[in-house]
Amino acid sequence: MRPPASTDGTQSIRRAASVLRAIAQAGANGDRLAGIAQRLGLPRSTVHRILACLIEEGLVSRADDHLYRMGPLVHELGLTPAPSGQDVLRWRPVVDRVAQLTGVTSYLMRRSGIEAVCLAKADGHAVVRFVPVDVGQRRLLGVGAGATALLAALEPAQVEDTIRAVAPGLARYPRLSADALRAAVLLAQRTGYAISQGTVVNDGFGMGCALPATQGAAHLAISIAAHASTVTESRVAAWKKVVTEEILRASVER
Repeated sequence: MRPPASTDGTQSIRRAASVLRAIAQAGANGDRLAGIAQRLGLPRSTVHRILACLIEEGLVSRADDHLYRMGPLVHELGLTPAPSGQDVLRWRPVVDRVAQLTGVTSYLMRRSGIEAVCLAKADGHAVVRFVPVDVGQRRLLGVGAGATALLAALEPAQVEDTIRAVAPGLARYPRLSADALRAAVLLAQRTGYAISQGTVVNDGFGMGCALPATQGAAHLAISIAAHASTVTESRVAAWKKVVTEEILRASVER
């Protein structure tokens, strides 16, 4: 997704930030120059110059496989206390308990611009494990249950603006479209839970719920992921009960 144009001298910063986000979206596997340039809609020469600078600063690394990944400075900067760290401290026990009680993978997701980033993950004990997202990985809002729950928590005008902003990036997901996101948002707003079934990952099922916020739109969500073969209507109802009760317990104990 092409970063916004700017005439106040900040274009280079915006482009560098967009390159870092693109690499973060690729996760631990990393991405090649061509893939990053295509994802951002920027010339390869431009992305190459930005990557070279980011490597010099330690924000990006490039191994012998020619794949670009997050550099060591990103981890070092992440050690500095930040609000997201407090979010993890508060909600990590809930993520762990949801995984234990449901038996499936549980996540804590945070809204970051028009994306959602995974802050924490806990594995369940199900025989068939399903792990579509890892800690630190980013997804566009609306892509996956947790990201959809966060999209649905926005004000109506913000929801529509965000859907228009992420629409170009939905080309990577054949089963997703702007209209599909609108329908998913309406379901989440009506039921309190976002559902993602086979729309992002084949044979995948996801369920997400936005966490209560003291002010403004919710910026955190708890979600779970399971293999579709293990999902039944009664099991989904039981999972919703677990997530609702654990969120309520944590809110009362605060």
